Amino acid sequence: MKGPAMKQFLSTHRRALALAGVLVPLLAVFVYVGLRSGPLAPVPVTVARVENQAVAPALFGIGTVEARYTFKIGPTVAGRVRSVAVQVGDRVAAGQSVAEMDPIDLDDRVAALEAALKRAEAGALAAEAQIQDVTARKAYAVSQTSRYEKLLAARAVSEEAVEARRQELQVAEASLRAARANLDAARQEPPRLAAERDGLLRQRANLRLVAPVAGLVSARLADPGTTLVAGQAVVEVIDPASVWINVRFDQSRAAGLVAGLAARIEPRSLAGRTLPGRVARVEPLADAVTEESLAKVVFDTLPDPLPPIGELAEVTVALAAQPARPALANASIQRLDGRLGVWVVEDDTLRFAPVKLGAADLDGRTQVLDGLKAGERVVLYSQKALTANSRFKVVDSLPGVSKGAAP
Repeated sequence: MKGPAMKQFLSTHRRALALAGVLVPLLAVFVYVGLRSGPLAPVPVTVARVENQAVAPALFGIGTVEARYTFKIGPTVAGRVRSVAVQVGDRVAAGQSVAEMDPIDLDDRVAALEAALKRAEAGALAAEAQIQDVTARKAYAVSQTSRYEKLLAARAVSEEAVEARRQELQVAEASLRAARANLDAARQEPPRLAAERDGLLRQRANLRLVAPVAGLVSARLADPGTTLVAGQAVVEVIDPASVWINVRFDQSRAAGLVAGLAARIEPRSLAGRTLPGRVARVEPLADAVTEESLAKVVFDTLPDPLPPIGELAEVTVALAAQPARPALANASIQRLDGRLGVWVVEDDTLRFAPVKLGAADLDGRTQVLDGLKAGERVVLYSQKALTANSRFKVVDSLPGVSKGAAP
């Protein structure tokens, strides 16, 4: 190789060596970074050990404050509101007047019936007097007919005279029957008119609308001058002693929910105060749309002041304590291919273990009925989704996850 060619070859070789000296370290750095923090880097995870623990399960639900008994007070017949004596929020006693309807023509109708009743009573007296008169005339006709028949036997009167007396007797008997029928009709009229009058008087009395129980006015639905139909409410009164919470619970966790269980109630308006209560009843019908069970929860002692009707309240119901079983934090439970389970750490590998879950408490712990044993280590949190082939690295904590979140 000639001198110039040799020089060119050596120069090219030196540049290749220099480039390789730069690229090899860079490649090494890239590989190192890729294995440490890139897509091929191990996934940081925190782990927890499965322990046998007794769990005090509890149900948490949201409900609304409702009144068990609401009384809608209104007229029994159509009419116009004359006055309303209460406002929303007023307390009323049983029998207290809350509103009054305008009588309109009721008083005139009662007066007309009173007059008609007096006329009917007078008519009945007149019919009785007529009976006495007709009875007397019949008795006279009977005596005259008997006398003329005796005279006819002695041939002292004619047959025509006797027949006239007999006709007078028949007329008297017919008059008596008519008078008795008239008396029966006259005697029926006063009770009918009296019943109609009494009905109007009761209707007049019902124009005064009264509270059926001691309670609290929750709604004023009409003002003076409003025309209402029969049964339409003027005011609504609730019984404060019947206030309860209509609560919804997740069906999947509602096993064991029965009447009588203790509950803690926290109405939104009471600024964090927790009030004791109990489950009054569990509704036989659940909500098929939201998949929730319904229950009614009552206060042990009614708060004063009462929370507003319709206000939201948080309710926690304590269920029966469960004996010790393997338990883990809810955060470790994952769903893979439609199955619930956890990632079990076995040396340097991961295994997805399907589990059957049991009771859970409100501290974030759930018992495992099948699929895990006490002492096994499971992944609590991971920086990204895991697979059975994932490389992982156990760390004490992850950014954004409090150490207190781990059990």
